Amino acid sequence: MPKFRLAYYGFVPHPMFLETCARDPDLEVIHIPLEASTAEAVQTLSSCHGYYVMASRDELPKPLHVHAELLGKLPNLLVAASYGAGYDPLDPVACTESGVALINQAGGNAEGVAEHAVGMMLACLKRMPEAHAAMKAGTAQNRATLMGRDLKGKTVGVIGGGNVGSRVSEICRLAFSCEMIGADPYLDAGTMKARGIRKVDLDSLLAEADVVSVHCPLTPETRGMIDAAAFAKMKKGVVFVTTARGSIHDEDDLLAALQSGQVASAGLDVWELEPPPVDHPLLHHPAVIASQHTAGVTNESRSNITRIAALAFSDLAAGRMPPRIVNPEVKPRFAERYEAAFGVSLRDA
Repeated sequence: MPKFRLAYYGFVPHPMFLETCARDPDLEVIHIPLEASTAEAVQTLSSCHGYYVMASRDELPKPLHVHAELLGKLPNLLVAASYGAGYDPLDPVACTESGVALINQAGGNAEGVAEHAVGMMLACLKRMPEAHAAMKAGTAQNRATLMGRDLKGKTVGVIGGGNVGSRVSEICRLAFSCEMIGADPYLDAGTMKARGIRKVDLDSLLAEADVVSVHCPLTPETRGMIDAAAFAKMKKGVVFVTTARGSIHDEDDLLAALQSGQVASAGLDVWELEPPPVDHPLLHHPAVIASQHTAGVTNESRSNITRIAALAFSDLAAGRMPPRIVNPEVKPRFAERYEAAFGVSLRDA
């Protein structure tokens, strides 16, 4: 049986990926340098069974995004694995049509992202961004003008009850006695309840929550979901936090909601363009705390997501169906293509 050949472009998120792959003699890992031309990168990828793909859409050159055009040039590709839980640069439909399994690393960085989200909630409620801005500007005077609020006892709404949303719920419930509500069309009420979240529809969540925290993937369904109409449905003075993906919330509409006072403060880890331009008005709003899509960029998170990605490639090298396939409908054709490439049938892990 030949080695399972995989490639990555530029860099891996953590040395753990290469260390874990190196322990498997059935894996061949190819590095495509950043200075490689698109043609050179595509030529290398065309001989590979696996492609380990940057998860941030603005870091990876557009010609190397996993869409129909690139897939048409990669006849041997069986699996495209995202660096993280998100998979913005990969098109699940195009992967399915090409018989390519799309894998993410869901749950691998949940702790880092959840802690970041709760940290942003606390910073916003305590009005830390505004205090910092006033102190830098030399306008800090009467402390009562920066009266904050406690997180304890607040109603926190999570949009998305998966790995991150459920961990946010656990932290907020156990540490701050929060009432947790959640909107997720793909989880039933029983599952949500087991995760400490009362299931509601999105409109009810927006109306009830003191803090709204976004934890869903960017899909055609969620793109632009949090717009002017959604902000108008929220409680006046709500805190809005997102560590999910840019483009789920409309940045212009959020700015207007902040300026009107409908949204009291916002914690933003994700942006339409990453990093955002230095003159972006949200970066300069005193009630916004910003980070550069770094919620999951912790040593522990990156070690974990890269290890589980490497283990997924090892599963394939050993003839096992890997976990966390985003497009499960591809499995029959994917299994046929795998058998044609390696002469053995995939078995369940």
